[in-house]
Amino acid sequence: MSLVHSGSIKVPDITTAIQEKERRELSSSSAQPSSSSSSSPSAMEIALAHPALKAFICGSLSGTCSTLLFQPLDLVKTRLQTLQNNMHPGAPKVGMITVFLNVIRTEKMLGLWKGVSPSFMRCIPGVGIYFSTFYSLKQHFFQEGSPGAGEAVLLGAGARCVAGVAMLPITVIKTRFESGRYNYISVAGALKSVCQNEGPRALYSGLTATLLRDVPFSGIYVMFYSQAKKALPHEISSSSFVPLVNFGCGVVAGILASLATQPADVVKTHMQVSPALYRKTSDAIRFVYVEHGLSGFFRGAVPRSLRRTLMAAMAWTVYEQLMALMGLKS
Repeated sequence: MSLVHSGSIKVPDITTAIQEKERRELSSSSAQPSSSSSSSPSAMEIALAHPALKAFICGSLSGTCSTLLFQPLDLVKTRLQTLQNNMHPGAPKVGMITVFLNVIRTEKMLGLWKGVSPSFMRCIPGVGIYFSTFYSLKQHFFQEGSPGAGEAVLLGAGARCVAGVAMLPITVIKTRFESGRYNYISVAGALKSVCQNEGPRALYSGLTATLLRDVPFSGIYVMFYSQAKKALPHEISSSSFVPLVNFGCGVVAGILASLATQPADVVKTHMQVSPALYRKTSDAIRFVYVEHGLSGFFRGAVPRSLRRTLMAAMAWTVYEQLMALMGLKS
């Protein structure tokens, strides 16, 4: 009787102990995945850690700053170039200051920023695509050393080719906004209007002229910019004035590249503003030469050189500073 009595007492104790052990194991196993999931990086964190995406973000931010500041120069340049079609032989030449004041008088101060919306839509992703492509190409081909002069030309040209083709439809809309000939209300409305009235092909009008302008510009710019930075003494390149020095190198490179590609910019503007008049690039070249001579290819050179030079110099300076803050070598 005593054995049975003692066994009946011990059985519940053993059962309770087993149940308690199982509960502890279940609680520990359920806690294990939550701790591992909290320590593992999310998909967003993995994406943001990619250097090419960081280069895209830095480029987009630099493009935003430069576009907002220098949009008036781009508008004046476009107006100067499109004025050629309305000028009669022997008519007095119209300069940059005249166009600038006329825009303020007829469209108020904010008229100088007409077309800034498509400019933002083009430059923010476009500059981001350019710098991320440039960074990826440089890391792939030149991991151990810096590119030479010829290699820098190919790097800049390749990156601009990708960005230029990707953003050309927005470039066409931006040029038409700035010309003052089209009464578009919004970028989306302009895209819809062009597709309905002229067909999607019109969004790629001036592709050849655009690439002839932008690809050499970027190649020449990167070459002069990189070579100018290499020529600087170590004391200057490692001082606290690095951003200012980089900006100065960018200005020199921008002036040289702008002058070399100005004729292609004039042809591009004519083709995008009046695509029905020119079936191919050679038609626009012939028209500019016959109507205005060689000087017609340099119409708007001053505002364009100012804008492209300052925009490129600022974009590269801001980009390199942001990349340095992120711990990446630009």
